Amino acid sequence: MSATQPAPRRAAVEALLTGLHSSPVEVETWERLEPWAVARVTLRGPIAPRTVIVKWVRTHPIETHAESWRLCAELAALRFLSDDLNLALTPRVIAADLSAGLVAMEDLAPRTALDHLLRRDGAAAHADRLVAFARARGELSAATVGHADTYHARRAALGPIDPAANLVGRFARLRGEALRQAAALGVPVTGPAENELGTVLAELSDPGPFLALSNGDAETNNLLLNESGPADARLIDFEFADYTHALVDAVCLHVPGPAWMSVGDPIATGLADHYRRALACGAPEAEDDRRYGFGLAAACISWAIVRLQRFALLDARSPGDGSRPQLVETLEAAARTAETCRALPHLTGWSRRTADLLRRRWPDADLDFTGQATFPPYTARG
Repeated sequence: MSATQPAPRRAAVEALLTGLHSSPVEVETWERLEPWAVARVTLRGPIAPRTVIVKWVRTHPIETHAESWRLCAELAALRFLSDDLNLALTPRVIAADLSAGLVAMEDLAPRTALDHLLRRDGAAAHADRLVAFARARGELSAATVGHADTYHARRAALGPIDPAANLVGRFARLRGEALRQAAALGVPVTGPAENELGTVLAELSDPGPFLALSNGDAETNNLLLNESGPADARLIDFEFADYTHALVDAVCLHVPGPAWMSVGDPIATGLADHYRRALACGAPEAEDDRRYGFGLAAACISWAIVRLQRFALLDARSPGDGSRPQLVETLEAAARTAETCRALPHLTGWSRRTADLLRRRWPDADLDFTGQATFPPYTARG
């Protein structure tokens, strides 16, 4: 037993699976999947499967992500998707003991994370895998539209929740924080831009036909697929699962997430169309250019505002830190998306002015992100 496998946790896993199978189950090996509170566990005993993935609530005082509600969200979401919707897009829950802070789920190996493939080989080598990523995001939203009550009932059975407050509160904080940060930078959001920010928050807080389940972290590290042959994609990490605006999950195709300097042009590569067609299977309103475009622009601009709140942190870093040009490209990519969608012209202008200000303030971030030779799609931040 390794130092990262506390005896109480091992015993709890053995007890959980022994109770499930009514026969003794022993943990043979425990492979911690750092830095997460996740392990691949090899089992000994007359059971199948031989390996499972175990996820737990962190309890050590120096560790983060200790909130037990994260495990409740994961368990509710995975069972909702597999048991209520019969959707084979996520790992299957094998057993859970929330009092012990444990969930055991299907091991999806030999699938690997898409971001690993992109970092290793570049996006061009995995164009088909990126298509699978775009489709999976759209399919998740399409399948869950119209089923919010079922999910919330499952989630409420595991602990108190307030769906309306969660949805509205997630975006309401943006307005005050965005206005304060922008004013401090010298690019205040005023007049027509401030009015547009109000429409953005209204759209995201009241998604209407685009209300769908998200895992809360729509990035390539949370998609597992086969390296060769059929992709057979699966979405993972539902700790932040909740119902929100479906197009929040499309932002990752258009605007860099935390890991990337650039994500390229999803329209030219066709990724945007693959996502949109998948979403339209459950939300036909996605076929309406104006409705869809406004929602996408709102989601992308809101993400740029969220990332701008890191300005003070990045400003204190040394020149050459990759997070600085990443923030510039985040603002500019959000602006390009809004321009393509013909939406939010005043916030688009504000985004570009803010990016220009950061280019002047940080000469090391004054780079050409449109040059494919320097920043091909899915160039890692560092």
